[in-house]
Parts: sequence; structure tokens; C-alpha cells
Amino acid sequence: MTTATTSLHDIEAKIDAVGARLDALTGLVEAQARRQARWDELGRDLTPVAGAAFERLAVELDDLGDDVDGERLASLARRFVRSTAEIEGVLDQLERLSSLAGDLAELGPAVFLAAADRLDELERRGYFEFVRGGLGVLDRVVTSFGEEDIDQLGDNIVHILHTVKEMTQPEVMRMLQRTARVVREEPDAEAPTLRQLLRDLRDPAVKRGLHRMLTAMRSLSEAESDPEPPDHTPNERRP
Repeated sequence: MTTATTSLHDIEAKIDAVGARLDALTGLVEAQARRQARWDELGRDLTPVAGAAFERLAVELDDLGDDVDGERLASLARRFVRSTAEIEGVLDQLERLSSLAGDLAELGPAVFLAAADRLDELERRGYFEFVRGGLGVLDRVVTSFGEEDIDQLGDNIVHILHTVKEMTQPEVMRMLQRTARVVREEPDAEAPTLRQLLRDLRDPAVKRGLHRMLTAMRSLSEAESDPEPPDHTPNERRP
């Protein structure tokens, strides 16, 4: 009795499993049927559109006549298919550029505000006023010189630069500073006596100063007879 009951339960379980599988298969068949029905409906909708497109294409090709080369069209189609990867890469780059443009658009207001703040700070510190004054000075300089003056400046620019170079040597600048400091100092209340002057002439520093003055006067005398500097020419290039 127990064995017969167990066999009956096994049979019922197998029947239930087969029923469940049949239900699953039935669901798959119905889903496939629904998908097929949608594709069939889409095909019916697209058939008139495709037919009209082909008819329009035929009309356009017929209007072009001999201008259409079938081989060239086929070659273009093959080239387009072969270039699919490159076209996809270009589209990816366009998408990245579009994303970058969006990011820059978001940063634009912040950058503009920062630039405006910087310009406002420069204006408060007087940069713009200085530039306007400099332009006025430059305008006066330009309008004060004629074409002949510019030509002379071009002919003597090398001599001028050499002179500026010599004037900016450290020993020359120190000498000028000392001279300016002496000139700025208060003069003595009484003029020095002849004895004081003779005593100053015995000072080695005074002797060197007099020697330099005499050398400068000799150089001025030589410059009158030789206007060109003896140690360099306008075309000289120093290493």
C-alpha cells in the first residue's frame, strides 16, 4: 500500500513538471509570435515608404542621366563601408568635443568674473592710467621726429648703444652717484683758502680726479677731429 502511494505521488510530480514546461514553452511561443507580429507590422508600414524612396531615387538618377557613374557609386559605397571605423572615431571625437564645449560653457562665467576682478584691480593700481600716459609720451616722441631724424638715429644707433653700455658700467654709475651726492650737499659757508686748495691738491684722490678730468678734456678735443669712435664701427658685432 505504501509503495503504490509513493508511485502515485511521483507520477503526479512528473505530470506537474511537464505541465510547467509546457506552460513555459507556450509563453515563449506566444512572445515569439508577438515579436513576429510587430516586425510584420513594421514591414508593412515601411514597404510603402521604401517603395516611394526607391521611386524618388530612380527619378533623381534618371534626371542626372550620364552624370552618374555606377562604378563610381559602387566604389564610394565600398569606401564608405571600409571607412566605418574611421567615421565612428570621428563621431566619438565630436562627442568628446561637445562634452568639452559643455564644460567650458560652465566654466565661462567663472573665468569672465575672475578676469573682470583682475582688470578692476589693475585699474585701481593705476596700470591703465600709466599706459595712457605712456601712449601720450610715445605720441609726443613720434611726432617730434621727422624722417631725417629717424635716418640719423638709424645710422648712429650702434654708437648710442655702445655709449649707453659704457655709461651703465658699475664704476661709472658709482662715480655719478658720488658726484650727485657732492653736488646735493650744502656748500661751505666760507670759500676755501689757497692753502686749503694746495693741501687738497696733494691728496691722491684729488690727483686722480684731475687726471680723469684732463683725460676727458683730451678726449673731447680728439672727438672734434675724429667723429668716429676708434675702437668700434657701426657694423661691429661683439661676442
